[in-house]
Amino acid sequence: MAADCEAWLNSNPVEAEDLSDSVLSGEEGDGKWSVSNKNTNEVNGNWMVSSSNSIHEARLKAKAKRKLRKNSSRDSGRGDSLSDNGDVAKGSSATPTSPRSKLMDRKSRLGKGRGLPKKGGAGGKGVWGRSGEVYEPVKVDEKDPNYDEDQENCVYETVVPPLDEKDFEKTVTPIVQEYFEHGDTNEVAELLSDLNLGPMRSEVPSLAVSLALEAKASHRELTSRLLADLYGNILSHGDLEKSFDQLLVELPDLVLDTPEAPQLVGKFIARAVNDQILSKTYIDSYKGKVDCEYARAALDRAVVLLKMSKGGLRVDSQWSIGGGQRPVTQLIKEVNLLLKEYILSGDLKEAERCLRDLEVPHFHHEFVYEAIVMVLESKGEKTFRMILQLLKSLSVSSIITVDQMRRGYERVYMDIAEINIDVPRAYYILEQFVEKSFNVEIIGIKLRDKCPRRSRKRLVSEGDGEVVELERY
Repeated sequence: MAADCEAWLNSNPVEAEDLSDSVLSGEEGDGKWSVSNKNTNEVNGNWMVSSSNSIHEARLKAKAKRKLRKNSSRDSGRGDSLSDNGDVAKGSSATPTSPRSKLMDRKSRLGKGRGLPKKGGAGGKGVWGRSGEVYEPVKVDEKDPNYDEDQENCVYETVVPPLDEKDFEKTVTPIVQEYFEHGDTNEVAELLSDLNLGPMRSEVPSLAVSLALEAKASHRELTSRLLADLYGNILSHGDLEKSFDQLLVELPDLVLDTPEAPQLVGKFIARAVNDQILSKTYIDSYKGKVDCEYARAALDRAVVLLKMSKGGLRVDSQWSIGGGQRPVTQLIKEVNLLLKEYILSGDLKEAERCLRDLEVPHFHHEFVYEAIVMVLESKGEKTFRMILQLLKSLSVSSIITVDQMRRGYERVYMDIAEINIDVPRAYYILEQFVEKSFNVEIIGIKLRDKCPRRSRKRLVSEGDGEVVELERY
């Protein structure tokens, strides 16, 4: 269309004064307008505009085309078209775009192209490139002014700084304490291998043993297993010897917190020699060179245990196994042995300590059951009184909980019929023991009322009524 307008102008030259925006041009004289005869003609009494109207239409068409061309790339696909008179076609939808819509528009703003996303979909916020595109390693430009030839042969490695004394205890102590809970030596080995122990490597055994001295017997057994498993991978023979040397020197300080520290350290030394992680000549190297009485007691204890091992004693079982890991039959034997030793010695505190060392709070109902059965099978008043005193002490100190005490009494109630076969006076003795337990507040009234009773007629008919009345507790 623009080419047609230009060709028409070339064929019909127009002077400059005729290129005015108004259709009619003239001069104002004497208050009246005079119309130029150059651009107008009168036909049948009507004035006709010849060339200026055509020029004005051409200008309007060219202006409309420029606007349409400018918005063509932005509004592509909308179906906008220009009619012959320069107006937008009726079927087009030319809606004005707001500034906000321009900001949210991800299409090209250069006014070129087909309106596709920028960078072929690889641009925009949160975009890491086209889908499926694989980036190759960037080649170093040798002409780069920052290029350094020495950096081409560099090998980068992760360097872990060695631990000092302050960071050593803060890092290794939680590892050992968590090991006492889960008992997995492989996990401890992995955690220690990730650390740069450096010269502090020999401090690991001494720290583990010092923590085990204040812990339970089962934790000491776990510590002995840990030292044996770490030997060869994390610890060397020299590290273990240096660690035990340090423990012998620190014994005067360890005794303040753990009075039996010399005997316990001696057990650790004997166990290490038995596990072949410590040489047999280690103890002999201290003969005649020890001035500390605590260190001498620890070495003497280790020598005695090693001599007993030759006679059949197993050093690897001196710490015993944790309560939850032992079989039930073994626990029952230890409970009966504990009760017999208490009846012979009468030491109440020693019995409480031995019961704690068993580390079976979930199995205390068996202790109560065996204690009451021992009273039913006894023939004197001494056992009755001592067992009642023991259960009272364990109940007051909360070593045996109320639930475990109740379960122990209820088990006796359930088995009293079978016990009565071997002990004819079992019902009467049980009634007396339950009544005394209620009086000293070992059990409650509900548990006392559950005690099974045998009718007095049946006792008389069997001929043992007089015997029961003569027996007093």
